[in-house]
Amino acid sequence: MLINICITLSRDSSNDGQGDTVSLSMSVSELDDSGEGKGKKKRGRPGKQGVRPPLKKARRSPVDKGGRRANGVAHQNGEGTDPSTLFEVVKQGKSAMQSVIDDWIESYKQDRDLALLDLINFFIHCSGCKGTVRIEMFRNMQNAEIIRKMTEEFDEDSGDYPLTMAGPQWKKFRYNFCEFIMVLVRQCQYSIIYDEYMMDTVISLLTGLSDSQVRAFRHTSTLAAMKLMTALVNVALNLSINQDNTQRQYEAERNKVAGKRANEKLELLLEKRKELQENQDEIENMMNSIFKGIFVHRYRDAIAEIRAICIEEIGVWMKLYSDAFLNDSYLKYVGWTLHDRQGEVRLKCLKALQTLYTNRELYPKLELFTNRFKDRIVSMTLDKEYDVAVEAIRLVTLILHGSEDALSNEDCENVYHLVYSAHRPVAVAAGEFLHRKLFSRHDPQAEEALAKRRGRNSPNGNLIRMLVLFFLESELHEHAAYLVDSLWDSSQDLLKDWDCMVELLLEDPLQGEEVLGDRHESALIELMVCTIRQAAEAHPPVGRGTGKRVLTAKEKKTQIDDKNRLTEHLIVALPMLLSKYQTDAEKVANLLQVPQYFDLEVYSSGRMEKHLDALLKQIRVVVDKHTEMEVLEACSKTYSILCSEEYTIMNRVDIARSQLIDELMDRFAHSVEDLLQEGDEADDDDIYNVLSTLKKLTAFHNAHDLTKWDLFKNCYRLLKMGIEQGSMPEQIAVQALQCSHYSILWQLVKITEGCQSKYYNDYGDIIKETLSKARQMDKIQCAKTLILSLQQLFNELIQDQGPNLDRTSSHVSGIKELARRFALTFGLDQIKTREAVATLHKDGIEFAFKVPNPKGPEYPPPNLAFLEVLCEFSSKLLRQDKKTVHSYLEKFMTEYMMERREDVWLPLIAYRNSLLTGGDDDRLSVTTGASSTSKASTVRSKRGRPPQHKRRPEEEAVEGSWVMRNDTIQTPGALHTPQLTSTALRENPRQAADHIPDQDSSEPGSEPDYMHNPQMQMSWLDQQKMEEVNRKERGGMNYMKSRSGGVRQQVRGLMEDDAEPIFEDVMMSSRGQLEDMNEEFEDTMVIDLPASRNRRERAELRPDFFDSTAIMEDDAGFGMQMF
Repeated sequence: MLINICITLSRDSSNDGQGDTVSLSMSVSELDDSGEGKGKKKRGRPGKQGVRPPLKKARRSPVDKGGRRANGVAHQNGEGTDPSTLFEVVKQGKSAMQSVIDDWIESYKQDRDLALLDLINFFIHCSGCKGTVRIEMFRNMQNAEIIRKMTEEFDEDSGDYPLTMAGPQWKKFRYNFCEFIMVLVRQCQYSIIYDEYMMDTVISLLTGLSDSQVRAFRHTSTLAAMKLMTALVNVALNLSINQDNTQRQYEAERNKVAGKRANEKLELLLEKRKELQENQDEIENMMNSIFKGIFVHRYRDAIAEIRAICIEEIGVWMKLYSDAFLNDSYLKYVGWTLHDRQGEVRLKCLKALQTLYTNRELYPKLELFTNRFKDRIVSMTLDKEYDVAVEAIRLVTLILHGSEDALSNEDCENVYHLVYSAHRPVAVAAGEFLHRKLFSRHDPQAEEALAKRRGRNSPNGNLIRMLVLFFLESELHEHAAYLVDSLWDSSQDLLKDWDCMVELLLEDPLQGEEVLGDRHESALIELMVCTIRQAAEAHPPVGRGTGKRVLTAKEKKTQIDDKNRLTEHLIVALPMLLSKYQTDAEKVANLLQVPQYFDLEVYSSGRMEKHLDALLKQIRVVVDKHTEMEVLEACSKTYSILCSEEYTIMNRVDIARSQLIDELMDRFAHSVEDLLQEGDEADDDDIYNVLSTLKKLTAFHNAHDLTKWDLFKNCYRLLKMGIEQGSMPEQIAVQALQCSHYSILWQLVKITEGCQSKYYNDYGDIIKETLSKARQMDKIQCAKTLILSLQQLFNELIQDQGPNLDRTSSHVSGIKELARRFALTFGLDQIKTREAVATLHKDGIEFAFKVPNPKGPEYPPPNLAFLEVLCEFSSKLLRQDKKTVHSYLEKFMTEYMMERREDVWLPLIAYRNSLLTGGDDDRLSVTTGASSTSKASTVRSKRGRPPQHKRRPEEEAVEGSWVMRNDTIQTPGALHTPQLTSTALRENPRQAADHIPDQDSSEPGSEPDYMHNPQMQMSWLDQQKMEEVNRKERGGMNYMKSRSGGVRQQVRGLMEDDAEPIFEDVMMSSRGQLEDMNEEFEDTMVIDLPASRNRRERAELRPDFFDSTAIMEDDAGFGMQMF
């Protein structure tokens, strides 16, 4: 009924509305009623005859300043735009919005038709339409006819409109546009919105525009309508508060004794309450018109951004006016949209719900919704979009905070393991959930009292035990650093309680305390060392984050304080810990990492040399007892750190080190002599004595210059004996070779120490100049050389480490860093390097998919990880070229690849995202709203693009110079790589056996293929462009055929892409969750504010072409009987 009211009014919008209006405000007096519409009856503020304080002298309206014409159109300047129109004022954003609205209100009081015409043209122009509605059209034509006329005024060649345009002048347009609508309602709430003319005309216009096939009209009008609804919700909330205040005043006056009761005041209060109720009925009708006429259709629009607007605003309504909107009839729209296929929309759903779950008072109203949609929310913690996954985890944390019983153990376990995610924001959010679940339920005061009774210094003992148990049960022991980093933001006080950790390790358990087992002690030591590293270095572990960032002053101070505190706690405890666990190689290796994070000056400044002596003594004991290389290298590294010349303790440590090496050398010399004398008759003890001592010396020689002990001599004797007699044990030969190698390297360091810097600088200058000259000669061949060198490094890494690369390793990071530096050589002028960068991406994609996985197509290609290196060059692509490269990438991908979300497929996901970011991937036709890209390109660009018909001169020059220059640009295919140069791409022997090309056939892109294939003589980008043009021509023919389907088919076509796929599960296996969605839209709730009397009747509605029954009659996916 209410939608039809708007449409009927629009057909007869020139008639003056009849009826009374009421003006009210909580803090502002009544507006001057002289501006009431013709035929309107003046009315004062309910309950009190007063007037609003006079405004400052009224200024001429924006349109009055430009002058009027008989047809209601303002003067136009030479550029075709009038800087005094509402659109230009809002676009420029230089005027205070309240002043602009006040001027418009004054013009409305003088001539409301012309003022409304200005407002109508404001919405038309904000949609990017060049047409103007004239006064004759406004008075004589229906809304549908006006919109059809304006549709014809659109620029068919451009899909841009103000809400999507880029550039400084459009940067704040969206904000100014929304502010204009909010201020308009706020300033008109005292009288004008109740005149049954202005709001009815605006709502009718926006309803018609939101049904348009034109995306720009639909997008702009939906945003305007949703902000208009939000402004009306604020008005309704104020009315509700005023009603409550009036009712309390009435009750207080009525309860007075008869002699003190003021009957006149009671009558005024009754009249005021009645008028407030009437005003509330008016606002209720307006909101129903917007909700049922616009929201219920546009929340499932084909365009993701329009759907996101609707969901964002309904969340605002629920938060602002929970009594009216926070119920299952409105929450279901948010719940259904949790299944939207676009991450942008799912993100808005989660953020809308977060604002509701944050308020503990609202939780009872959310209980039914939680039970119905909890499983979907938990599954979204694994969303393919990291931003969505982060917000889903935060929402689950809020649900847990509201009710411990809302989540099952299985739900919690689904979130727990995310603390080990490589994506830090996801891991940190999961860490907050883990902290809330495991650590926030204890009573700090009770724990502290218990600790004091047991003689403990810290109350965190039980919490640390719980952390150790969680770490062990997760069975991901090698990721302790990730667990600590995940909890660092939420549980720092616990993780920095090193005193408590040392107590648990050193002291015997008290009565009632559980004894820490060997596994628990190892886990606690590993976690403690990780917390020490995180505090001392103040950055996440390798693989979490993009690298070290510059610390703020506050972070730097915290780092220094933490380093001083950990030094204070552990400088005394470390020798005792080493003494207790000196026979356990794993524990000792971890503990020996601690000294590198000390503030070593404390040893001398704090007069703690005795603790240094104790540490050196324990290290010597460890060296004597262990032969494991991990332990020996840790000892060697500790000595190297303590011997640093910048510390005053260097001499003391150097003496201890020299004594240790002297002892080892003496033992080694005697054992070598015994072994050489025994020869073939040497027993196991002789071999063990040589091997164990040689291992220790090799470990120390790696980090220390031991050339003065002349290790090379005895190592050479051992190797010579092995060569001559062939009886040398393999382990001794390996260690002797390694030790000799270190000895030679230290000698080379001494030789080259004086001239290394000069050679390095000269060599760097040569390389830089070579790259520069290569780019000047041929940019494309230079780009091919760069990508070829990266491919060579990648192949060498595959040969060393095998196909299962550790992408967080320093070797992979080194290749990525080299790629990043190569990318910087292309400079800032993307036009000049356009073809070269595109060719580089083409070669990189072909290399990544060059060799199929021998295990089958369901496994990633061995070179797929190379795409992560290729990501470094994505920022150098022009926006339109990103789309071209993405299309080329999709030619190599199967549907199976597109659906994969496992870690091994992350390089492909990251590379695709790098191409979609900032690209033209969600461009839709301005007249049809149909996407012009493949369905795989689902991430909408946040910035618009320049109109295609307004190209920069430089781009036109480029188009003429390389895109269309088929006879001059020659891009040969894969280079024939010389076998004796540093840039030769050496085949991976593991892959070569599975990939032997046919000797007789010419490889695509090779020189023979280039010579005999005319298409190869044009640039690669040009070829891709031709394919795109052909595809669009075929699509255009199909589109013209589809235009013959009739008006209703066109209208239904707007939504047909969105019937069920919008709620397609973006996770892995949630499609079955939708089978019970059997909800019809017939039960769409009428917005029901507190019960109204004297409700005004309105006219009939026009037929709804977006009738939910018609749209969803075949859509089983929506068939959910929700509440």
